[in-house]
Amino acid sequence: MGTLYGKKEHLERFKPYKVRPATNVSPESWETGTQVHELIAGIGARWITLRSWDGSAMQERRRGARLWPRLYAATVPYERALLTRLMDGLEALPGIRIFGITDRARFGERCATVSFRSASIIPRRLRRFLVSRGIFTWDGNFYALNLSERLGVELKGGVLRVGLVHYNTAEEVDRLIAALKEFVAG
Repeated sequence: MGTLYGKKEHLERFKPYKVRPATNVSPESWETGTQVHELIAGIGARWITLRSWDGSAMQERRRGARLWPRLYAATVPYERALLTRLMDGLEALPGIRIFGITDRARFGERCATVSFRSASIIPRRLRRFLVSRGIFTWDGNFYALNLSERLGVELKGGVLRVGLVHYNTAEEVDRLIAALKEFVAG
């Protein structure tokens, strides 16, 4: 789920790329189908949570658009620390291939969502194992079929994906790595 906020005159010039909005919605909307009300509510909750990261944010309620960059900057160092911890753990596991930027000096060019796989492990099987340990991840191609084919992983079940955000903890990352070690050893 995502939102796009901007001045109306700029938004009216945008043309959706690879998305065909539903024809029965207002011109201000690029909805592509049935709304997911749970996710819409989650966007509001995300706003409240992000505002709590910045003490002065509560004073700037009406200036939200100017507040977003500062709120984003408040979460980046924390998420980057989690990402580094995850990468350290993944790189210590034998046979794991990480997709995307792994150079710590370039972490500013990526988000804290990591896709990886092992040549000998089917991602769906690994995901099910992690779910049995209370760890939720995703497997597959995530609608990036061309990329998945190009990387040579589509016919092998795609990749496993872990998304870290500001409400995750270092302990959760450690628990994930411990479960991955257990799975690889077993």
